[in-house]
Amino acid sequence: MSTGNKQKRILLIMSSVDEMGLSGKQTGTWFHELAAPYYILTSAGHEVVFASPEGGEAPIDLLSMKAPFTTDYTDRFLADPVAMFAARNTRKLRNIDYSTFDAVFFPGGYGLLWDLASDSFAIKLIRDFHKADRPIAMVCHAPAILRDVRKDDGQYLVKGLNLTGFKNAEDTEIELLHHLLFSLEDELKNRGANYQSKANWEPNVVVDGVLMTGQSPASAVPLAEALSERLAS
Repeated sequence: MSTGNKQKRILLIMSSVDEMGLSGKQTGTWFHELAAPYYILTSAGHEVVFASPEGGEAPIDLLSMKAPFTTDYTDRFLADPVAMFAARNTRKLRNIDYSTFDAVFFPGGYGLLWDLASDSFAIKLIRDFHKADRPIAMVCHAPAILRDVRKDDGQYLVKGLNLTGFKNAEDTEIELLHHLLFSLEDELKNRGANYQSKANWEPNVVVDGVLMTGQSPASAVPLAEALSERLAS
């Protein structure tokens, strides 16, 4: 179902949470997974609108702003006053008429496990985009938001779908698995998803219909490129 937009519009949804539950560990959106799609999609002529559950400044994971996790995309974003303004002034998700958008992109980071994964508006948005045949791109921990999305018949949306997302083995390698609210890999498998992964930190993009998922930060670029190509067709 087309929006009729000549310039394709992508809603990029960030978490509003900056800490991992009671652990006191700082988190937010993983910077590269925000910066890379922003530039790949805008460079292709698309409009990108930032949103978050709370609106306003959406937190960026401090670890992702330091070497060795920074990239050319994050350096460019930090030096770009327009991009930084957009990240500090996100639209409040519930105030957005998402039917006017051609696609949605969810960057990863741990914060979303505590807000977007249980956000009824985000869950409804995903269900509606899937029904309308509009692309849903999610990278790293973002596929965790699919956990409670159901179709009209009550079945879990991910049942029988091919997808990927951050592995338990990747969370374990950075000693964070035990701090998390839930395991993305376990929950999506429990919902009947055909979860597919590659070696830790390898780029891996899995596309099944309108659902487009990337495993880890290295997947942000190929995922954004795949979304951009789909929007151009």
